[in-house]
Amino acid sequence: MDEVPSEPVRAILALGANLGDPRATLRQAVRELESSGVIDIEAVAPLARTAAVGGPEQPDFLNTVIMVRTFLAPRELLHLCQHIEQVHGRVRTEHWGPRTLDIDIITYGQVTGVTDDLELPHPRAHERAFVLQPWDQIEPGAVLPGLGGGPVDALAATAPDLQGVRWLALDWLDEEPGEGSVEDVPPTRVQPSAPTPLAEGGPGQ
Repeated sequence: MDEVPSEPVRAILALGANLGDPRATLRQAVRELESSGVIDIEAVAPLARTAAVGGPEQPDFLNTVIMVRTFLAPRELLHLCQHIEQVHGRVRTEHWGPRTLDIDIITYGQVTGVTDDLELPHPRAHERAFVLQPWDQIEPGAVLPGLGGGPVDALAATAPDLQGVRWLALDWLDEEPGEGSVEDVPPTRVQPSAPTPLAEGGPGQ
C-alpha cells in the first residue's frame, strides 16, 4: 500500500456530503483534488441524492464518483483525501454518521489488500448503488475487482439501496447551488467530463 507506482494508476473515488452546503462542498473538493498537482481527474459523474445508509436518522447525502490517474501510492492517496476532508471540517466521531465531506477510495488499479487504515477495493462498494451507478455513468463496462466484485452495472442493478438513488444534475460543477431537477432514473449516459479549471489563486482564495 506504500509502493509508489512506476506509471500512473487509475483510481475511483467516491465523494459524499450531507451537512452544510453539500453541493458547494463537493464542487470545491473536486477542484482541490485537481489542483493538488498529484492527480489528474479524467471524469466526474453526475450528482445524485441518496438516502443515508445505516447510522442515525440524518439528511440525505449528495454523492458523486470521480475517475483519476495518479503516481501516488494507495496510502498517499488516502492521506490526500483525508486532508481535504479535514479542510472541510470532517470529524470522525460517529460510524456512519452525518458528515461535511467523505472521500473514499473505491479502487486503485487492480490492487487488493488490507492495512490498518485502508482496504482495497472498498469493502462495501459492491452493495452501494450510490457508488456503482455514478461509476457506471463515467466508465461503462467497468469491473469491480476483488471478493464480491464483478461488472459494475450488474452490481448496481442488484444493490440494496438502488431505489434510494435520485439524480440531480449532470454538469453540476458549473451550476449554481439549487439548479438541476431530481430524476428517479439514471440520466442518459454522459461523456466523461473534467472539472472546470480553478481561477487564479487556487482553492479557498
